[in-house]
Amino acid sequence: MTENEISNIVIGLAIEIHKKLGPGLLENVYKECLFYKIKQRGLFVEKEKSLPLVFEEVKLDCGYRIDILAENKLLIEIKSVESLTVNHLAQTLTYLRLGKFKLGLLINFNEILLKNGIRRVVNNL
Repeated sequence: MTENEISNIVIGLAIEIHKKLGPGLLENVYKECLFYKIKQRGLFVEKEKSLPLVFEEVKLDCGYRIDILAENKLLIEIKSVESLTVNHLAQTLTYLRLGKFKLGLLINFNEILLKNGIRRVVNNL
């Protein structure tokens, strides 16, 4: 399954969750629900996955954690904020680069219409 196919599934699940819960809840609530729905869909999924930094061939555990990783390919960063900022985008790009992933989704569940809170982020390896 490609990153795009996985992302289409995840976006559909995120919209389903948002329709049921609406905006205004804590980030962790949406993360747990999305993790559950992705797992229920039969995809391999991990949450709070540690992401080490390799510096001069030394692996450093700097405390970076991916919110959700689906099928070892799609990085998903969950937010519940007033609006996404360049810092949120930079964080997602950094995680993509460190993990050598091609595609990420930055999802802000604190939107009236969820499609306004979804950003596809591409790492041009």
